[in-house]
Amino acid sequence: MRAILATVALALVAADRPNVVFFLADDLGREDCGFMGGKEIKTPHLDKLAAAGTRLDAFYVQPVCSPTRAALMTGRYPMRHGLQVGVVRPWAQYGLPLDERTLAQALKEAGYATAVVGKWHLGHHAPEYLPTRRGFDRQYGHYNGALDYFTHDRDGGHDWHRDDRASRDEGYATHLLAKEAAAFVAETAGKKPFFLYVPFNAVHAPHQVPPEYLKPYPGLQGERQKYAGMLAAMDEAVGQVVAAVEKAGVRKDTLFVFSSDNGGPAPGKVTDNGRYRAGKGTLYEGGVRVAAFATWDNRVPAGATVTEPLHVVDWYPTLVRLCGAKAEQPLPADGRDLWPTLTEKKPSPHAAILINTTPNNGAVRAGDWKLVVSTGADDPDGATPKKAAGKASVELFDLKADPFEKTNLADKHPDKVKELRARLDEFAKAAVPPKARPKPAGFVVPKVWGEPRP
Repeated sequence: MRAILATVALALVAADRPNVVFFLADDLGREDCGFMGGKEIKTPHLDKLAAAGTRLDAFYVQPVCSPTRAALMTGRYPMRHGLQVGVVRPWAQYGLPLDERTLAQALKEAGYATAVVGKWHLGHHAPEYLPTRRGFDRQYGHYNGALDYFTHDRDGGHDWHRDDRASRDEGYATHLLAKEAAAFVAETAGKKPFFLYVPFNAVHAPHQVPPEYLKPYPGLQGERQKYAGMLAAMDEAVGQVVAAVEKAGVRKDTLFVFSSDNGGPAPGKVTDNGRYRAGKGTLYEGGVRVAAFATWDNRVPAGATVTEPLHVVDWYPTLVRLCGAKAEQPLPADGRDLWPTLTEKKPSPHAAILINTTPNNGAVRAGDWKLVVSTGADDPDGATPKKAAGKASVELFDLKADPFEKTNLADKHPDKVKELRARLDEFAKAAVPPKARPKPAGFVVPKVWGEPRP
């Protein structure tokens, strides 16, 4: 009898731990999806999933791709990894530091099956940096950004892999990722809890999509039309993964999270960030405040919106706790458990959120106030730049009254500038130098990125 009761107790504990499906779009405009107010592009699957959960209206990420991925995987700001400037380029001889405990490692230790299906973008120059060495049981997709969606090449090198070995699967990248993610769900669901991370390469350039996806958008032109078709294909892929979860009978046990990795590039021409200022690569809201939601039937409020500021680093401690993983780790997390904010209408767990800090730029949000400081441009492909000479540009915004950052209040509120500058300086002092370096002279593109392997 005791054995039976113990088995039942363990089953109840296991049932309370969610499967996690984390969708990450690449270069998505904040207001291009219907659930964020978009009207031009049809995203029925995302809209339906978002309506069943809670929209995150003030959800922050990093200005570009790799840093956001590093923040999600570690719960730590990228300035602690040296990944705060630029992205991990194909030629980079670095990646996410090996002393970081990744989210996948934490959940795997807790008994989860783990898979990454999509873009890694956190280093591939040595085997120990690859996904299957960083906590993922399964890997499918590519290491670099900006690959060809049909040939799966980047700069002439092949960049499509299964379990960190070259794959020659043929087809449109978004379709292949959807098929693989759905297959993982079908194979794993019901056997053990799973963490499925789906970082799409869509809708990042090059803008490529099968012709049939262009037909619903005859009124759009050029890159915008291709982008619309790519987003529609990604939306379809999300629907296929959700359908696989439902077919497996584990929808009620699954937490879905969706976010973009940064704001849309070329806003107004290719993407739509709404009225938010600027776009990808900037510290303004259009670059870092993105489309996002979380859905877990009967656990996350349906049809709700959270306006409290949250950051992608927050998902690490939140998921570690929800999934029953060990909370203790060698390096302290910057993220905070967002669950009370998401499900109980509690305030943001942050006194201040670091948007980013680099040798020449920085931004921080505390409450409704945001400070943006710049002394010049950072070189995303250079050695650590020196601080630019001259007076810094200092901008202070009251995001409650001015969410679109039109009015600089720095001169009117010098005490608030001083307060936020002190917070930003504290973060900056803890930062390690950026790892970004120029392409080495004579660099030769390999036939397959990430090889040779031992």
